[in-house]
Amino acid sequence: MKKTIFSGMRPTGKLHLGHLVGALQNWTRLQDEYHCVYSIVDWHAFMGEYENSVPIRGYISDMAVDWMACGIDPERSIVYVQSQVPEHVELHMIFSCMTPLGWLERNPTYKEQLREITSRDLQTYGFLGYPVLQAADILLYKAAAVPIGEDQLPHIELTREIARRFNFLYKKNVFADCDAILTETPRLLGIDGRKMSKSYNNAINLSDPAPVVKEKVRQMITDPQRVRKSDPGRPEQCNVYSYYKVFAPELLQDVTEWCTQARKGCTDCKAGLAECLLKRLAPIQEKRAELLRDQERIPAILQEGQRKAQAIARRTLNEVKEVIFPI
Repeated sequence: MKKTIFSGMRPTGKLHLGHLVGALQNWTRLQDEYHCVYSIVDWHAFMGEYENSVPIRGYISDMAVDWMACGIDPERSIVYVQSQVPEHVELHMIFSCMTPLGWLERNPTYKEQLREITSRDLQTYGFLGYPVLQAADILLYKAAAVPIGEDQLPHIELTREIARRFNFLYKKNVFADCDAILTETPRLLGIDGRKMSKSYNNAINLSDPAPVVKEKVRQMITDPQRVRKSDPGRPEQCNVYSYYKVFAPELLQDVTEWCTQARKGCTDCKAGLAECLLKRLAPIQEKRAELLRDQERIPAILQEGQRKAQAIARRTLNEVKEVIFPI
């Protein structure tokens, strides 16, 4: 039997090129090798967006459409909404009772987000404990692995520690260690050179129409030392070049010559990149349009995903309850 992997994504905005190359391309490939459980983790979204939670519902549907358009196949993967499987929050509560506070306070991602995110009040009990909910998400399906980037390794280690602590306390090996599937994610910055984020409004979204994509690419930051077309450029200092690396590597030699030998200006280089991006987005947007024409398809997929996910989740939670409340 195939091993199970679990991964999730927070519905806090439109999906963009960073999501495509950082997660969805890899998730699609993993479907051939693993039994995949992919969750739209709306409780995680609520933890950070509780002051403005109204848009989350719309983002859930939009995210599901983008996932299917990018190649996530509900015939090969379980796709569902986290809050529709209440076993997640029940296992989260159980784990919360036995997770030492110090484990959470030392979490480097938690401390980093408190420093960086100043637009929302994240000094809450729920946000401190979100790694415990992540552990519940993963262990509820007894996932053997989770595809992540290196920055998420502390969360996987905490999941292991929670699983081991549960097994130790109740003298039962209910949960096995979960491994990380480290994925190389290309460094894709926003059009302004900062981290790609909906908060900065600097992302090229998967659903952006062609005129919007072209305008966003036109605004991209290039080599600051290349002021005139006749100035030789430095490709490695140019954000446009970094996009060519990801989306049109076959053109890198040409782009390098255009830039370093001042054969083309940045405007022409950006126009070429826009065409490459539109070519990459075309099949995704065609599939999006097809999915959106059938208003009942996505709700039906999520409902079936909920049924499959909950069947697994209930078995695990029943096993947990039998251990902690033995007859």
